[in-house]
Amino acid sequence: MNKTDLIETIANSTNLTKKQSEAALKATLEAIENALAKDEKVVLVGFGTFKTKALAARKGRNPSTNETIDIPASKAAVFKAGKELKDIVNG
Repeated sequence: MNKTDLIETIANSTNLTKKQSEAALKATLEAIENALAKDEKVVLVGFGTFKTKALAARKGRNPSTNETIDIPASKAAVFKAGKELKDIVNG
């Protein structure tokens, strides 16, 4: 399923127009992005949790030159599925 399919599914499930569904999806994703940018967790009970994870600085290797490079510390967005979502996925 891609974004267009998701918007169409939302529209069919909620009696919203596709434009309204796209706006709702966009607002939801922006809210999640903004919360993660502030290092806040987004908890959707039963569905899962979005949060950030700190990645330590480390050494890497350029595969084409075999040169060792320094990879700086960074943050990554992670998602942990909730129990209800896990149960649905596992049947």
